[in-house]
Amino acid sequence: MKVSKAIQYALEYHRNNSKKNTVRSCEMVFTRFESRFKDRELGSVTPDEVLSFLTHLTDGRKQSTKRSRYAALSAFFSLIENTLDPQIQNPCRTTMLKKLFRPAKAANRQVLEKETVDEIIFRTPKPRNRIILELMARGGMRIGEVLGLRVRDVDGCKLILKAPKSGKEAEVAFIPQKVANRLRQYIEDRKMDANQRIFPLTYQGARAMVKKAGELVGIRMAPHDLRRHAATYASRSGTPIEIVSKVILRHANLSTTQRYLGKVSDVEALRWIENLHG
Repeated sequence: MKVSKAIQYALEYHRNNSKKNTVRSCEMVFTRFESRFKDRELGSVTPDEVLSFLTHLTDGRKQSTKRSRYAALSAFFSLIENTLDPQIQNPCRTTMLKKLFRPAKAANRQVLEKETVDEIIFRTPKPRNRIILELMARGGMRIGEVLGLRVRDVDGCKLILKAPKSGKEAEVAFIPQKVANRLRQYIEDRKMDANQRIFPLTYQGARAMVKKAGELVGIRMAPHDLRRHAATYASRSGTPIEIVSKVILRHANLSTTQRYLGKVSDVEALRWIENLHG
């Protein structure tokens, strides 16, 4: 089977069965692979050629990006092997390639305590910035979702998120009533119309604002730290993991949610044991 034919089949498969983000990632890797090997028989592509291709494709990229592109190409060969040609050998399965494109070592992510987050929000002077911080820390929203909100997307405690990261047409984020009231008042005070963006900031500007807010209490903070706080605080307050995953973070599976939740220290573990059995 020619590489070009296999690529066409794989792209059609993903367009019919995969999420938009997966399709975009596969299209980039597959079309580059086709451009390099299109006149070849797929089974003639060697592990060394795959290594050369991936090295060029991922030069200067983070390990996580290298891994995802390797995984996309490996999944392509497996798809062809499992559905069209069982004689195809997946050249991505060599030990050398697996080691070179292994997952990046997970970083130790900070988990912000509720008292710290409350202080950050309290000490942030601008109403706009306080609400942005609350939407992430209380509603578990991503910074891009917050910046994309328009007045028409606000329905009390429900916020309609258009074109979310999941690839769905829309999702719903839920926020506490007090935050919803402050958001409504903010909109009314500024007499915003239905199509207006509530927070017309750039992504870089919002990140700088969050960083500055963290510096008020002497910590380095990124927007995603607040989303992680929302999940961890909810989990440690007794919220079922299914609610944390499906409602607060809106993840497709629980394994993704579990990576968000911070590690439990010995002191905290003892405190929870005492609360349960003391």
